[in-house]
Amino acid sequence: MSVLDLARPHLRGVEAYKSARSLATEGAIFLDANESPRVLSDDAALKGMNRYPAPQPPAIVREAARYYGVPAERLVVTRGADEGIDLLTRAFVEPGREEILVTPPTYGVYAIAARLHGARVCEAPLDAARGFALDPARVLSSAKSGPVKLVFVCRPNNPTGTGVPLETVEALAKELTERALVVVDEAYLEFSGASSATGLLERYPNIAVLKTLSKAWGLAGARCGFLIADPSVTALMQIVRAPYPISAAAARAVEAVFDAPGEKRMRRSVAGTLSERARLMAAFARLPCVTEVLPTEANFFIAKFADKDAALAALRRRGIIVRDRGSEPGLAGGVRITIGTAGENSKLLAGLEKL
Repeated sequence: MSVLDLARPHLRGVEAYKSARSLATEGAIFLDANESPRVLSDDAALKGMNRYPAPQPPAIVREAARYYGVPAERLVVTRGADEGIDLLTRAFVEPGREEILVTPPTYGVYAIAARLHGARVCEAPLDAARGFALDPARVLSSAKSGPVKLVFVCRPNNPTGTGVPLETVEALAKELTERALVVVDEAYLEFSGASSATGLLERYPNIAVLKTLSKAWGLAGARCGFLIADPSVTALMQIVRAPYPISAAAARAVEAVFDAPGEKRMRRSVAGTLSERARLMAAFARLPCVTEVLPTEANFFIAKFADKDAALAALRRRGIIVRDRGSEPGLAGGVRITIGTAGENSKLLAGLEKL
C-alpha cells in the first residue's frame, strides 16, 4: 500500500497548475505571465516586485535541504507551518466523513483547519496528572475507533511546552501504517535539543513533519515554513498548494537570514533565550502570586496564577501582553509567557512583583 492511498481519491488524478514561473525561470524578456512591465515606484526595495516569484524558491529549498538534512524532493516551502496544516487537511480528509485527531490542550489551528474544511475533530487529551504527557495508548485507541486520517503531534507542545519522545512518534506511525498520517509539528524543536522526526521518514512514509522559520529563526513576519514528507506526499502538496505561495519580499527576507552563517546567529539567539528562560522561570517560582510554573522545552512557559485576571490587568497597564490560557483543559489560572529580551523579562517581573 502506498501512503497516497490515504489521500482523497479524487485528487490522485489531478494535475498541478503550471504557473508561468514554474515553467520558465530564466530569460531576458518575460512576456508570459501578464505582469506589469514596470515597478510603479522608485523605491529600490521594490525592484523586481512587478514579477511573479518562483513558486518554490530554489535557494530556500537548497538551504532547507541542508539544514534539515533531507533530500529536496521531500520538501515543500509553505506560508509558515499553518499552510502545511491546511494543505494536509484538504488533501487527506474527506469533509463530513473523516476526522483529524488532536491532543488538547494543543495548537488550535489543527482543529480550526479541519472544521473550516467540514471535517470532524477527534480528541485524545494530554495527561495533565503526568505533566501533560502524550498517552500513546489513548491516541491509538481514539485513532482506531473512527475514520481518523491525520494525527497531529506537537513537539514541543503549544501551549504546555511538553516534549514528546521520538519513540512515541515512531510507535504511533508504526501502529497507524495504512490507516493515518502522523503529522509532527516541530515549530519549537530548536529550543528543546531533541532529535527531529525527519529521521523516521525513510522507514515510515506515513509521517509528515512541519517546520517553521517563525520561532528560532526570527522570521515570523516573513511567513515561511516547510512540510517534509515522503516524496509522493510532497508531490501531492505541490498540486494542492497555491500557484505562488511565497512572496518575493518574503523570499528575500528568508534568503538574507536562512543560511549557514545565519544558523550560527540563530544558535546564539536560542542559547540566549534558554538562559533567560531559566532565569525567568526561577523568578516566577518565587512570586507569591504564582501557584505553579510548568516545565517546558520551548521558548515559552505556562505560569498559573492565584488571580489570573489581576495579573493580566496589571501587566496590560504596563503595556506588557501575555497569552491567557486559563480556559484550556488542565490550565485553569494559566498564562503563557514567551521569553523576551533580558530587558523585557525584567520589566515583566517588575510588573508582577507588586501583586
